[in-house]
Amino acid sequence: MNRHRYDVTVSDTSVTLECPASLFSPRGLDAGTRAMLQVVDIADGCKVLDLGCGSGVVGILLAKRLGTENVFLTDVDAVAVDTAARNAALNKLPHLSVTQSDGFRDFRESGFDHILSNPPYHTDFAVAKHFIMKGFNRLVIGGQMHFVVKRPQWYRNKLRSVFGGCQVREINGYSVLSATRRRESYASRR
Repeated sequence: MNRHRYDVTVSDTSVTLECPASLFSPRGLDAGTRAMLQVVDIADGCKVLDLGCGSGVVGILLAKRLGTENVFLTDVDAVAVDTAARNAALNKLPHLSVTQSDGFRDFRESGFDHILSNPPYHTDFAVAKHFIMKGFNRLVIGGQMHFVVKRPQWYRNKLRSVFGGCQVREINGYSVLSATRRRESYASRR
């Protein structure tokens, strides 16, 4: 399989990735993911999920800083899971947890401080709805869910209805949305 190799540096952390043309952003870090990584503040010791990990860039960058025991990656696509696992090994993180799962359906880990996703927003909102509704339950109280999207209105409304609010930061044409779990149950039942 033809793979593109490139280097990524975010906040003094550098990784090398190889990505097949069939995955999202095969030649480098996309502007939306870079925007999300620039604004999301994750303290040492936090437990993090890279939801819909693709090539693994978000999770691998975070694992280099936080350690592999604190970072988990999932994707529905077998090629993405294989690519993320290869990239973890390429970056000397062979024990990084990379799981094939359709959202949260085949993934049981919970207790996350942060869930990050650059969701497939060119499809219908069923995937994003699943990410938000099920992700809420996988966060600790005070934990945050972060999305980067081009069209934020639906996400803003859904995050507000589930979490009770959300923060939106606009960066280079992208919206980075962050919502904090403040209670045991959803804010509303919509």
